[in-house]
Amino acid sequence: MACPHCKVETEGERWCADCERAYDGWSRRYASDIIWPVLMAMVIVTGVAVALPLLGLGTALVGAGVFVGFGALVGVQRANTRRRRRQFLRGAAVPRAYLPGKT
Repeated sequence: MACPHCKVETEGERWCADCERAYDGWSRRYASDIIWPVLMAMVIVTGVAVALPLLGLGTALVGAGVFVGFGALVGVQRANTRRRRRQFLRGAAVPRAYLPGKT
């Protein structure tokens, strides 16, 4: 299987080790990407934890809301990771605000 970034043959891995390290360094510039998924999951968990008891539903159902919030966190984070990997593969530049020494 060929690495989608540099087209070097790899054994069973999606990306070669060099491209994976390059992506890791590149993606650290977007470390704040976790903020929105966490806030979304927090709103879901809080909304379920507050709204369901007010509707008269049991604590077991409210507890299940925590898993729904966690599922939202995982789903949004995975979608964001796929988006960033596609952006890296296209060779997209880092936004201007992240470039050191540029004004």
